[in-house]
Amino acid sequence: MAKVAREMVEKAGVDLNKLLELLVKNASAELTTYYYYTILRANLIGLDGETVKEIAETARIEDRNHFEALVPRIYELGGKLPDDMVEFHNMSACRPARLPANPRDVKAILTVLVEAERCAVRGYTEICSLTAGKDHRTYDLSQAILNEEIEHESWFSEFLGEGPSGHFLRRGETSPFVSRFLR
Repeated sequence: MAKVAREMVEKAGVDLNKLLELLVKNASAELTTYYYYTILRANLIGLDGETVKEIAETARIEDRNHFEALVPRIYELGGKLPDDMVEFHNMSACRPARLPANPRDVKAILTVLVEAERCAVRGYTEICSLTAGKDHRTYDLSQAILNEEIEHESWFSEFLGEGPSGHFLRRGETSPFVSRFLR
């Protein structure tokens, strides 16, 4: 635990217990989303599914990276992850991104994907609002994750025909905003 970091965050007026709860719940959402996206991606088959598979894979890998980037901050602030995986899964900030009833329905899979990303955008926006101007490190990390989650949402919403977003799939690079937290 980084005692001075914790002290400064509390001194700045951040409710540390609330912040740690949000960080752990969002870390849970990232790890469970990584798991569920693995299943969703495996079911993106056929002509329609193959067009979405690369984007789903990028989002899946980046969600794992988000989890990896969050864990050190949780521990720096004196928090910890639960010892039990089922407990960790069940505390997720977002509903499980489960495979729809018809696993061949690409539009239904896209709906699951976009809703998971929208939940993540809400979660990191809340953390950014809580830490803005008070906890620079957590804010910076959460903002980096938020930037990637917004891109994920944009990719999936375009496939659903909700309109253009101006975002493009990244080639050869994952987690451009979060990668600096993974070193």
